[in-house]
Amino acid sequence: MKINGLKFCVVGGGIGGLAAALALRQRGAQVAVLEQAPALTEVGAGLQISANGMSVLRALGIAGDQPEAAQFSYGTILRDYRKGRMISRVPAPAAGPTFYYHRADLLEVLRQASEDAGVDIRLGARVQTVRKHPSEAEIVLDDGERARAECVIAADGGRSALRPILNGPEAPAFTHQIAWRATVPWEDRVERPQASLTMGPGRHVVTYPLRDQRLMNIVAIEERSDWQQEGWRLKGDPNDLRARFTDFGGPVRDILTKVEETSLWALFLRPVAEKWQNGRLALLGDAAHPTLPFMAQGACLALEDAWVLARSFDSQSGVRQALAAYESARQRRAQHVVAAASANARNFHLRGPMRLAAQAVLAAIGPRLTRKFDWIYSYDPTV
Repeated sequence: MKINGLKFCVVGGGIGGLAAALALRQRGAQVAVLEQAPALTEVGAGLQISANGMSVLRALGIAGDQPEAAQFSYGTILRDYRKGRMISRVPAPAAGPTFYYHRADLLEVLRQASEDAGVDIRLGARVQTVRKHPSEAEIVLDDGERARAECVIAADGGRSALRPILNGPEAPAFTHQIAWRATVPWEDRVERPQASLTMGPGRHVVTYPLRDQRLMNIVAIEERSDWQQEGWRLKGDPNDLRARFTDFGGPVRDILTKVEETSLWALFLRPVAEKWQNGRLALLGDAAHPTLPFMAQGACLALEDAWVLARSFDSQSGVRQALAAYESARQRRAQHVVAAASANARNFHLRGPMRLAAQAVLAAIGPRLTRKFDWIYSYDPTV
């Protein structure tokens, strides 16, 4: 269908929301983004965008083969925690390289492109609910303001306020895992920058460079049962972080000594939504399929959603049909990627003889490891 002039409202100004807004606007729709925060700021710092996500950024016209805002990755080094001994080296996927973005940089690129295209971005706009009507949806804001659109996209994150409209109340399950996040200034430039995954019993640390290797991104994950507050930016104590990973040696020890500010994120898991749309309202990104960070696919899935959603309007005869096609195209893939991420959580934290056996396997197959996930990286939603 032609969506020239059709009104869309995107709830949430994150990566998935802005990408969807831009893709719809490029097809001629009138698009408003309602973001509850007073500013578009980063949550966390680093993002890994693999080939499947990069295909969307290129199709949107905001990334070339060597995007200026991103750091090219030459693969990943797997290390043992005790002395940082290298277990294996995992090359870039055959589908194409991964790029490391500072979240704020990618958000700014999307924001600028969206505003240049004519997307209306409203900050400080908290949506209370969305009501379905026969030919449109009514958006109700906390301050009592009301707006109408032919279609509403809920891209408001893993704790989506709009997901219960489609799926009812849901209680998230605490995974007994906590993520520490930080960035530190960095000066040790290398010719071929890579990520590093350092694995220990019940814990692991991922590091990779950002902003032309001027920053080092840190995500340290540990298994815990004494912390269950769900949130993205809970302040942590750098000394506590170092104490909890005090037996980690090698390069990661030196990186952790530089941490001056850190945040905590308790990892909760909700299932992939059973219902993604009702003909007027559709879920996108973490609102539809929150995922653990162990495949680095959260942002990529949201970008895939954004493109497939917009493209669904190209071949369908109405909003209801387009949203049904979008749900059908995305649900199964999201389930498979989320399951792969959950499995990796176990593999990173093995203990005892199982850990040593797994390291022996990784040493043997590391150079071929990405082949196992070719089905993730080689997927191109734009073709």
